[in-house]
This record gives sequence, C-alpha cells and structure tokens, in this order.
Amino acid sequence: MTRKKKELPLLEKVTISDVAAEGKALAKVNDLVVFVPYVVPGDVVDLQVKRKKNHYAEAVAVKFYEKSPLRVEPFCQHYGVCGGCKWQCLSYEEQIKYKQKQVFDNLTRIGKIELPEFMPILGSKKTVFYRNKLEFTFSNKRWLTEDEVKQDVKYEQMNAVGFHIPGAFDKVLAIDKCWLQDDISNRIRNAIRDYAYEHDYAFFNLRTQEGMLRNMMVRTSSTGELMVLLQCKITNEGELAKMKELLQYVADSFPEITSLLYVINNKCNDTIGDLDVEVFKGKDHIFEVMENLRFKIGPKSFYQTNSEQAYELYKVARTFAGLTGEELVYDLYTGTGTIANFVARQAKKVVGIEYVPEAIEDAKVNSEINGITNTLFYAGDMKDILTQDFINEHGRPDVIITDPPRAGMHNDVIDVILFAEPKRIVYVSCNPATQARDLQLLDVKYKVTAVQPVDMFPHTHHVENVVLLEKR
Repeated sequence: MTRKKKELPLLEKVTISDVAAEGKALAKVNDLVVFVPYVVPGDVVDLQVKRKKNHYAEAVAVKFYEKSPLRVEPFCQHYGVCGGCKWQCLSYEEQIKYKQKQVFDNLTRIGKIELPEFMPILGSKKTVFYRNKLEFTFSNKRWLTEDEVKQDVKYEQMNAVGFHIPGAFDKVLAIDKCWLQDDISNRIRNAIRDYAYEHDYAFFNLRTQEGMLRNMMVRTSSTGELMVLLQCKITNEGELAKMKELLQYVADSFPEITSLLYVINNKCNDTIGDLDVEVFKGKDHIFEVMENLRFKIGPKSFYQTNSEQAYELYKVARTFAGLTGEELVYDLYTGTGTIANFVARQAKKVVGIEYVPEAIEDAKVNSEINGITNTLFYAGDMKDILTQDFINEHGRPDVIITDPPRAGMHNDVIDVILFAEPKRIVYVSCNPATQARDLQLLDVKYKVTAVQPVDMFPHTHHVENVVLLEKR
C-alpha cells in the first residue's frame, strides 16, 4: 500500500519582499522563508508550495493580485520554460541594483571583514544579443509545456533542437528564437533543424545513446568571424556521408561562416576535449579583438562569453593591479591567457598557470601573435604547480591576479599566496560567496581596499566581482 502524499499548503495574498539566489525571489510567511521563481519584489500573489523543509519552502505563483511597479514584460517567447534569463520580468536597472546588493551581502555576511565603500556596479550596455557563444542540443524527446500538455497538443515532429530543461536531462525545449546571441545564431539553428526534418535525420536519444545529431555550437566575434561546430554520432560511412551533406548545405546557405567544423562523438557525454575536431570549410579558429590585442579562439577555447563586458572587467583588473612596468605578475587560473596578455605590456613579466593544457597552448599562441615576449605559462592543477618551490624558482610576485572557478581557491593555494606575500592581489570572481570565504582567509595579511562588481550576464542572477587586496 502506497503512502498518501502529504498535501502542501496554498499561501494566499503573499507579498514578495526580496530577491534571492539562483534567480529566485523570496517572501516571508510567519517564520517560513519561501523561495519563488518568476516573481519580483512588490508582487502580491497566491503561492502553491511545492517543497517544504523546516525553515524554508519552495513555491510557485498561481495567482496575481497586484503586480509590482518593478515588473516589466518578458520579451522572450520561451521565458518561464527554458530556465534561463529568469530576471526578464525585472527591469534591468533593478537587476543591477540587486546584483550589487548580492555582492555586498555575500562579502559582509560570509567574509565578515572590514570593507571599503563599493564602487557602483558596471552594467552591460547590451542586455540582449550579448553572448559570443551558445550551444544547442538535439533530442528526439521534445519537451511539452504545461499548457501544451493541458491542451493535448500533438506535434507531428517530436524531434527538437534547443536547450535542456532543468530537471529533465533527456528532454529539450524546441527554441525558435533566443535573444542571447546575434540573430545569425537563430537563423543557422533553425535552418539546420528544418533541413534535418526534411531529410529525416535522426536526433539523439540520451537514454539509448542512439541517433546522429547531438549538439551544435555557434561562436560569433567582434571581428565579424563566425564559427559553427556540429557534433554527431557516426557509426558507418553512410552516416558520415549524410552528415557531410548537411554541412555542405550549411556552407552553401551561410557563406558568412568562416570556420565550419565537425566532431564525431560516439561517447556517452557531449564533452569534446579529448576528441579531434575536423575542419569542413574555412579555418579552425576565429579571432577576438580587445584594444590592440588579437586573441585566437578555437572550438575548445575558453573566452568570456560577453566580449564587451569582458573588456570592462579586464580594464578594472588592470587598473587595480597598479602596474608601472617593473612588476612580476602571477596570473592564476589564466585560461587562454587573456588577462595575462592584456596586462603584459604594463608589466616586467607575467607567469600564468592553468589546469587545462590546451588552454595553455592557446595562451602561448596568443602571446606569440601579439608579439608579447614577457609571458610564461604552465599547465597543471593549481595546488600542485603553485608551491613554495615554484615561488622560489620564479621569484616572489609583486602582484597576483586570480580568477578561479566558481568553487573558489583551494586552501593550499591560499597558503602559498600568503607565503609569496605580493604587494597586491586582484581577485576576480564569478561567485561572491566563495570569494568572500577566500577573502576571510587572506585577511590575516591583506586588507580589501576596492570592490568593483561587473554585470556580465543581464537577466540572470550571475555577477562578476573584482576585489583589490593590499598588504597590511
């Protein structure tokens, strides 16, 4: 006999009071904190609780009594289903206010250290079509929205290309228009989709690992160059020929593509780091330009996805570094060496360290093509490379710039930074919570003297933050 599921309450006429993490808002009902997606502070709503713990609950708004003056009309037809751009219902001016508050709250509550006055957040000039890279998934399981299910909508074509639905790993929401990347991305995706429908191409099934079309990536650049990478499962010569027919159609339809690539992936995941990427037409790379620097970007390269805001971010990092041309700089988690090369001409020498060997090769190439001769790059796990012996060999840095992943820095890395005793540390972070934790550990020798949040991702809760620490 199955246990009857406990009925969860309906909370009536609740006022949404604040913005929370992960793009949600929150309300307080007596002592219960309730997290709610797709609402904004000032909305008065009925909330259907979906999940309840002792001190908090998760709910959805099922009825609106009053709509907040902060609310704006979402511009995307896929809003509320796709799972991205959750703050479209909040005006951009308010979004960046809450992002500034998010940084402040994390650094004060978690860091618990003395802080200077924060500089006003640098908002993004572009709030749509600002990304330079998007990936789309092909699936033979099209996600049906609640409304489509209720209306018993039947689609002749259940294959879809678009974005994974949160919580449904094998289902994909069919995307008609995404506002994140230049519209050429929409046109290419939809043309490939229509050609695949018309010529009966098999879309991938994540559960059975069958089907040809798996994934596509589109990269755009400020130089006007355009990269398209198609990822397919190929098991015989006939499938290879069919894939190349599709690529030829793409090449003929979109002559503006300067780098048309494909990768055969017969593994159980979509990662391509260990796979060979083949050139169908054009070059195996595109270039991005920042000031007078050119950065080579391949299909596996990491590059900040908002090019214009990346420039603003790196300018802040360079200013905070306070370089005069005499400094030894360590650039930790250097990626493809973007920051290292960006500051190299103002430094005596820059040493970059990064986990991914391919990224380090890109970093070296980027130095070479820009005529930069004062950089050195090393590949390996940060805590294994950056040791006291490494410092003794390469010299104590005057400045350390660090831009770690969301998890922040390993304690061993922080210990070596404290041993190295640079005059200044510039800490760039995409996660102010882990940044705050690390700042607390650095506080024994360093004082935070400047904080500059930068908004890289409009309509999402993500924010980058740059902190300057100076030796006490």
